Amino acid sequence: METSALKQQPAAAKIRNLPWVEKYRPQTLNDLISHQDILSTIQKFISEDRLPHLLLYGPPGTGKTSTILACAKQLYKDKEFGSMVLELNASDDRGIDIVRGPILSFASTRTIFKKGFKLVILDEADAMTQDAQNALRRVIEKFTENTRFCLICNYLSKIIPALQSRCTRFRFGPLTPELMVPRLEHVVEEEKVDISEDGMKALVTLSSGDMRRALNILQSTNMAFGKVTEETVYTCTGHPLKSDIANILDWMLNQDFTTAYRNIMELKTLKGLALHDILTEIHLFVHRVDFPSSVRIHLLTKMADIEYRLSVGTNEKIQLSSLIAAFQVTRDLIVTDA
Repeated sequence: METSALKQQPAAAKIRNLPWVEKYRPQTLNDLISHQDILSTIQKFISEDRLPHLLLYGPPGTGKTSTILACAKQLYKDKEFGSMVLELNASDDRGIDIVRGPILSFASTRTIFKKGFKLVILDEADAMTQDAQNALRRVIEKFTENTRFCLICNYLSKIIPALQSRCTRFRFGPLTPELMVPRLEHVVEEEKVDISEDGMKALVTLSSGDMRRALNILQSTNMAFGKVTEETVYTCTGHPLKSDIANILDWMLNQDFTTAYRNIMELKTLKGLALHDILTEIHLFVHRVDFPSSVRIHLLTKMADIEYRLSVGTNEKIQLSSLIAAFQVTRDLIVTDA
């Protein structure tokens, strides 16, 4: 009796120590919260035993891997899962040798005593080399009789057209706040998280439709601060607060260049803000404020240039000077027009 109790303890501890992303990963197709049209189609394929090769694509954290794993769990019992499903990730070596070796040998071996097909899941297939994708083409065609392939990727353009035409494609779009909030509330309830209404809004805003990111932010904010509010969420992710952006804009439009530069540098250093994040927030603001169209066009062009230069890896201080200069020139233009 005692030994069974001892065995259960490590299992419970293991579940407790899991990251929330894994702990609350949907286990069945019914647990999934989004893309009901896609799920009902796949469910129909399974129930009619007519599953085609699948290609699931879309941004991260939208339920692609969870969907196919839930399908696999529905198709196969626990004890036959290992022999019937081959799952390869981008972290596994997936050059042409792997396609010709393990994938080919797995797909080509028949399932004795078991009816049905095997399943090969290639996660992050857009990281596969061109040669590997070309080799996979023939493997998919040759062994369709007893193996189904499921490719998962973020960028459809990185999958060769020949592979795309062999699969049924499903696009997983970013999740809407209406779908995310109930799921987050479920996790909050289970984990007894102290969260405010603005904290939940901030989570949904910052994750921009990525459920995995939302759960990671929720867990890290909860562990770091014990309370999830708008301020703690923004602080935890290092994202500028709305009040910070308002101050930065106020300085750029109403102060002289030196004061604005000094104040923004102090704020950046104090809060550890990245210029790229500041630029993204200001960009939204520029669209909302009623600037004359010529002024807005000038500003947006300058900001696009700065964003590009930042992505190439230039000096943040110089780019910040350029951003302030763009706003000061804008201010002068508005004054002149007036």
